[in-house]
Amino acid sequence: MQAKRPATFSLFLPQAGFPHSMLRERALLLEQLGYDGLWLVDHFWARGLPDLEFVEGWTTLAALAEATSRLRLGLMVTCNSYRNPALLAKMVSTVDRISGGRVELGIGAGWMDEEYRAYGYDFPSMGTRLEQLEEGLEIVTRMFSERRTTFEGRHYRVVDAPNSPKPVQQKVPITIGGAGEKKLLRLVARYASRWNCPMSNAHEIERLCGVLAAHCSDVGRDAGEIVVSEQMMVVIGPTEAEFESKFETAKVMLGGFADVGAVAVAGTPDRVIAGLRAKMDRGVTDFAVMFGDLGLDDTLELFAREVMPALR
Repeated sequence: MQAKRPATFSLFLPQAGFPHSMLRERALLLEQLGYDGLWLVDHFWARGLPDLEFVEGWTTLAALAEATSRLRLGLMVTCNSYRNPALLAKMVSTVDRISGGRVELGIGAGWMDEEYRAYGYDFPSMGTRLEQLEEGLEIVTRMFSERRTTFEGRHYRVVDAPNSPKPVQQKVPITIGGAGEKKLLRLVARYASRWNCPMSNAHEIERLCGVLAAHCSDVGRDAGEIVVSEQMMVVIGPTEAEFESKFETAKVMLGGFADVGAVAVAGTPDRVIAGLRAKMDRGVTDFAVMFGDLGLDDTLELFAREVMPALR
C-alpha cells in the first residue's frame, strides 16, 4: 500500500527522569526544528525504576501547551482505566483550549498491572478493559460535541453531562495503538483518526492494514481517512563512527525496552531515509520516533536537518 500523505514526525519521549524544565526545553527545541508533535506517556513511574522522577502526563501537557505555540501534544497512550471518561473529556477539552487546538488524544486499554495495583485500580481481564475502552470512547467523543451527554453502559454512566467549553478542534484527533485484530482494530475503525502500529508488529503492518480496512467496511467508513502511524526506534549518527557510538548507547538505554538491533531504523542519515521510505511504501505516513539516546540536541537537529526534508 503506497502512502499518499506527506510524512509527519513526532518525538516519543517517556518522561522518566525528566523534570518539567527539561521537557519544556525539549518541546521548544522540537518546535524550533520543525517537528510536528511530542508524545509523552501515561504512567506513574518507570517500570523497574520506581524511584526515578516521573511527572504526570496530562498536567504536564497543560504546561507544555502554554509554553509552545505550534507543536501538537499528546500521550502515547492515555490509559482509559485511570480516569473516568467524562473527566477525561473535560481534561482534553481544557488542554485543547489552552493550546489553541493542538491536542492529540492517544488512548488505550492499559497494561501495566503493577501500576494498577499500586494506585488502587482494579485490573480486570483484557476483554473487560477493551469493553471499558469502547464505552469510554463513546462517552468522550460524544461529550466533545453534544450539549449534554447521557450514556448508560455496563461499566460507565453519565447523566445529562455538560462539557463547556468544547475543544477548539471540531474533531479532536484520536490515536489508538495496538494490533488486536478482532476488537481493538474495530475500535480504530469506529473512533480513531490515526492507528499507531507498535514496533513489535511493524513486520505485519500491510496485513493489519487489510484487517483494519475490513473493519472500516463493516462500519461504513473509508479506511483512507485513517492515518497509519508507527511507534518506532531510530538510531542515527552523521558518520559511521558516530552512528556506532550512538548504537552502543541505544543498546544500554533501550535494551530493556526492545531488541534495538531487530527493530530500530539505524545508520547514517541516508540509511535512515531509506528505512523510513520503505515504511512509507507500506502505508505508514506518521512516525512517533523514540531515538536511541532519547533525543539529545544533536540527534534531534541531525534528524530534522537531513531526514525530515527528504521525506516531506
